[in-house]
Amino acid sequence: MNGHSPVTRPAQSGRRPVLVWDVPVRLFHWLVVALVAAAYVTERLNWIDWHVLLGEALLALLLARVLWGCFGSQTARFRRFLKSPGAALRHLRGLFRREPDLQVGHNPAGGWMVLLLLALLQVETLSGLYVNNEIADQGPLSAIVPAWLANAISALHALGWDVLLAAVALHVLAIAVYAIAKGQNLLRPMVTGYKRLPAAVKAPRQAAPALAALALGIGAVVTVLLATYL
Repeated sequence: MNGHSPVTRPAQSGRRPVLVWDVPVRLFHWLVVALVAAAYVTERLNWIDWHVLLGEALLALLLARVLWGCFGSQTARFRRFLKSPGAALRHLRGLFRREPDLQVGHNPAGGWMVLLLLALLQVETLSGLYVNNEIADQGPLSAIVPAWLANAISALHALGWDVLLAAVALHVLAIAVYAIAKGQNLLRPMVTGYKRLPAAVKAPRQAAPALAALALGIGAVVTVLLATYL
């Protein structure tokens, strides 16, 4: 022994808070939770006017999120968090293995779940706009769509709720499994924006908030046009 201290091992002290989820992503996430819950309640209570307004607000948010997934912060971009199906399956093999959360953004399986939820919400909001315009006789395109297609869109909208609720339930179950089996709290970072990650992990690039405001503005304009002409 030469009396010198051994080489320092990587430990918890080598971790630091890293901003992984920007404000636009967190706002989108929790606003969607609130809007979907409110849309479900208003549909059950047959408050159709409110249901339609909530659906339009949800569509504007979804369109903004798609833009943010193309041009926004690094962890929000689709090309960053969408991995191959094989990578997602390999990740799921260790679903019940207790280990620290080292993912800077979505894990490979979580990325596909995000894509599934976005797709289901998009189908539900767009089909809902058409159904409302057909009933209210206010959408120019509703008059020229064949009856069989109009009926199919209406059926799709009704079925979409059940599929969406099943996907939401699976998403919530996965969060619970990660918390209990893996010891990973996925909700806290979606509230605070921060994860404690190894010091060597580079913080993801954050896009300017003004760009998010522009994306939301574009989403709102497109939604108004779709609500008018769909």
